[in-house]
Amino acid sequence: MNESHRIIKNNFLYPRHRYYGKITPENLVFNANLQEFSQRVSYISCLETNGKLSPDEAYQEIKKVWKQLKKSKRELGITANINDDDNIY
Repeated sequence: MNESHRIIKNNFLYPRHRYYGKITPENLVFNANLQEFSQRVSYISCLETNGKLSPDEAYQEIKKVWKQLKKSKRELGITANINDDDNIY
């Protein structure tokens, strides 16, 4: 596989979108983490929908990646402008 095909494949499998918020190193890192979270939840959902994961396994995996995202937010010192409720849903 040549380099251009590899780039196309990676862009398809791991899409990244431009960040439009306030540009700080912390916000950029969190945005990358958030996009990775979204991608992983999408994969987990697809695996569950196709019967490769049980609903409980999918829930546990999503819960695990959610905790990783919360930890990232906390470590980066990202705060919300509105009430920051980590216990939504």
